[in-house]
Amino acid sequence: MTLYSWDGLRLVVTQRAVTGIWVSLWPGSTAKLPPLVVPDSESFEATVHREELIAALDTAGCRHAVNSTLTFGRQSSLITQPADVCAVFSLPGRDNHVPHRDRHYLDVMHKHTA
Repeated sequence: MTLYSWDGLRLVVTQRAVTGIWVSLWPGSTAKLPPLVVPDSESFEATVHREELIAALDTAGCRHAVNSTLTFGRQSSLITQPADVCAVFSLPGRDNHVPHRDRHYLDVMHKHTA
């Protein structure tokens, strides 16, 4: 089991598959996990950029591919294999305070069901 952590997001990879996702909150913030991960919950936002997540998945040996269904316009998506966890990224909005305005940042991560 390998644990990856970026600020409030923790990702566990076991035998090349994503097996756990956690969001840790800092003072004054709010977030909820997607309902496909925790029932009766909602999606969350994070400040992980796409290249960071891809590098962590590659390091862990976790296969992933572009999710063409959710890659269009200002957003991109990938899906891990074989766990089918989907990550959707987008370019930052005007009110998002991020260091790199040209990078895609994680908007939502959920367990893919179809």
